[in-house]
Amino acid sequence: MALLITDDCINCDVCEPECPNEAIYMGVEIYEIDPNKCTECVGHFDEPQCQQVCPVSCIPFNPEWRESREELMAKYERLKTGNAKVA
Repeated sequence: MALLITDDCINCDVCEPECPNEAIYMGVEIYEIDPNKCTECVGHFDEPQCQQVCPVSCIPFNPEWRESREELMAKYERLKTGNAKVA
């Protein structure tokens, strides 16, 4: 699963620099997460770093974007090699 940022986001700017895949960006009103780049930090950390630093806990797992740990690791490998295309 990729993560998503809910409307509870207060735009505190702490999540964006924590994302090792640069999946977090400023949307129209709040920060958003590109699910094609989000690996839930698989390949980098044991836990999603954005969730760890969010002061309002507004970054749940996206139930509409389900991926296994193996799929997340494959995405990490694609991103690491510069081939970010989704399989």
